[in-house]
Amino acid sequence: MALNNGSSGAPAAAITAPEGGAIDVHAHAMPLPLLQRLADRGLADLGGVPDGVVRLDSRVSGVGPLAPLPLARSQYDVDVRLSEMDEVGVHRHAVSLPPFLFCSTADDQRFATDIVAQGNDDLATYVADASDRLLGLGSVPLGWSDAADEARRCLDDLGMAGIAIGSRGGGRDLDDPVNDDLWALLSERRTFVFLHPSGVPDPHRQAQFWLPQLVGYPMETALAVARLVFGRVLERFGLNLCLAHGGGCLPSLRGRLDMGWERKDVARTTSVKPSEFTDRLYYDTAVFNSTLLRRLVEDVGADHVLLGSDHPFELGDRTPVETVQSLGLGRAATRAILWDNAAALLGLPVTR
Repeated sequence: MALNNGSSGAPAAAITAPEGGAIDVHAHAMPLPLLQRLADRGLADLGGVPDGVVRLDSRVSGVGPLAPLPLARSQYDVDVRLSEMDEVGVHRHAVSLPPFLFCSTADDQRFATDIVAQGNDDLATYVADASDRLLGLGSVPLGWSDAADEARRCLDDLGMAGIAIGSRGGGRDLDDPVNDDLWALLSERRTFVFLHPSGVPDPHRQAQFWLPQLVGYPMETALAVARLVFGRVLERFGLNLCLAHGGGCLPSLRGRLDMGWERKDVARTTSVKPSEFTDRLYYDTAVFNSTLLRRLVEDVGADHVLLGSDHPFELGDRTPVETVQSLGLGRAATRAILWDNAAALLGLPVTR
């Protein structure tokens, strides 16, 4: 398994896994300094923060204007986060900004780049308050020409352990050539990349029942990865890419993608079938069903599954370590999912 060459902000030799420790690669933070800066620009309403709600301008959030977004205290209070991690047996979080702060639908490059860069600065400060427990995953202005520059700054100047990306940005899909410099950098560095959906297909059909999160996100992940496959991004660049929510709908579509590649000339864009690329990817455990998680492990192998909870959102796994342990996979496979796979990708020591 390839190691990330970026800095994690702490010497690798000083970081060890405690007995029974775990690394959660799917955890979010919304630092208050960032939210306050957005409020100062008229881009956020912080009146609901005491009640656990924040409202953001749609150019920032990618959702409806000033829609109420959940803001758990641990999103900005490190001590609360650490306490919650201890309660569920998680030793380390790889923390990323949620997609509401990706500016993925913004149509102005400077607007998106400035806000993403400020978010990275404030996230770096947030994780520095507990550098022995928290790692930062920097964001980038996806879909714009300076995305690679911001990724480089995150890795080299801010000491981020990896990069978190959305499923699209700047009105462009992931296979748009504007992103090639980003993919080249992340591939060359062997950087850990965490893909979280940052939009939904056909949002008008998902206006009720919380469907964007329940259905839209899993669909969006499958679409984004399909474009990475058929757009030959995964063939041209060796990315250490981990998919949120267990890859969403993607695992169930592997056979259909392969069939299309075999039978439709327009879909035979790569030298090998799509499943050979999707089998190289990594998947988090946030699928919320033990049968589905066991099937995911069977399909892609325990060495391609990483612990992920979506902390601290209400649609997250509240007992992620127990979820993995309940599968009865055996000590080696369980340890791989809980610690070793993520540790190798993030440049931390792997236990033996």
